[in-house]
Amino acid sequence: MTPFLRNMFVIARRDFLAIVATPTFLLFLLAPLFMIAMGLAGGMGASQLADSARGAGRIVAIVEAADIEALRAADDRLRPAFSRGDAPPPLEFRINSPATPDPVAIAREKGTDTYAVLSGPFDSPRIVERNAEGSAGRYLALLANQVLRDRAAGDVAPATPRFESVRNGGSSIALQQSLGFGAVFVIFLLTLLLAGQTVSSLAEEKGNKVIEILAAAVPLESVFLGKLLGFLGVAVLFIVFWLAMAMVGGFVAMVQMDPTTLATTQNANKATAALGAMPATGWGFFLGIGFVYFILSFLLLGAVFLGVGAQAATVREIQMLSLPITIFQVGMFSLSAAAASAPGSSLAAFAQVFPFSSPLAMAARAATDDNIAVHFLALGWQAIWVALVIFLSVRLFRSGVLGGGRGWKFWRRKTRAAQATEPR
Repeated sequence: MTPFLRNMFVIARRDFLAIVATPTFLLFLLAPLFMIAMGLAGGMGASQLADSARGAGRIVAIVEAADIEALRAADDRLRPAFSRGDAPPPLEFRINSPATPDPVAIAREKGTDTYAVLSGPFDSPRIVERNAEGSAGRYLALLANQVLRDRAAGDVAPATPRFESVRNGGSSIALQQSLGFGAVFVIFLLTLLLAGQTVSSLAEEKGNKVIEILAAAVPLESVFLGKLLGFLGVAVLFIVFWLAMAMVGGFVAMVQMDPTTLATTQNANKATAALGAMPATGWGFFLGIGFVYFILSFLLLGAVFLGVGAQAATVREIQMLSLPITIFQVGMFSLSAAAASAPGSSLAAFAQVFPFSSPLAMAARAATDDNIAVHFLALGWQAIWVALVIFLSVRLFRSGVLGGGRGWKFWRRKTRAAQATEPR
């Protein structure tokens, strides 16, 4: 092994152990649990709020007492045709009498949302609705027509259809696009979470002058590449840990399940459907190429963080410089997410070619396109850009470390001097 590589691996091992062999690394590993817990808490609160708001709504029918049963029978017949999320609000009845409020007054009653009110004869009903484009008023009109048809033909027994399921042997396009968006989100989240550690470590070492000691003992190219390699090892350890946790959790769940429940036809069909829902390139290739794209994305962002962060002299300046990089990465996530929802479009092609969004967009393409050869071309294209970004970042890192951030200070003083000489 050459001295350059030996020094690089020494720095990588040093940075890797400096992060892993600390008690705070356990909190870092468990950070996704806190994010998931907060997400579940927020989701449950939003779900309860939506359920309570949904339960507060109603539709009202002002009818004669003799027509209530016919209208209720029509409602019981038509309501099961709707899914739970699309079902009309509960139907309430008001007996038509001189004391009954006007439909407009009923629609404006406080304490509940009244979406539509039906009154008058069924052949020409008056429907007062809150939203002219909503479905509540049309549902009341459908109920009135159903009552008229039942009375014209007499009582008709409800149909008993026989449902048959047709499978096309593959996953739906919507499901594959959802897998593509999931790949974009996971790679973005892991890259932003793990690559950001390079900035905090660099800020700490610049604050206690350790980086200057390393620069005096080891070539700065070895320091840069060693740091990048060490943080990549931390990222891989993070992913392996959570993959192992997921596998153990799945195994425990399978052991705890009742074998008789698994053997039922309904659950067997669900399991078959879940296994059949796979990306276009297959689960093995999709997961493997997604991991490779994550490594390339991490190297791109980590190299930029190290190169730009070396230009600052203080922790505050490092944080200020890293903020635009984070905002830029969020923009790349938005671009890749839009490309994942529109595969084959010109926007998707641009996201797959642009260097900083290419790893995310190509991971999404692996879920919707079964062409495997294009990924090898994409890997070569991304490897060229990774090498170019690392080459430029090493130069920035060298100038920043050797200059102690003087390049950034010089630019700041020059800007202030220019502002002071401007005529007022």
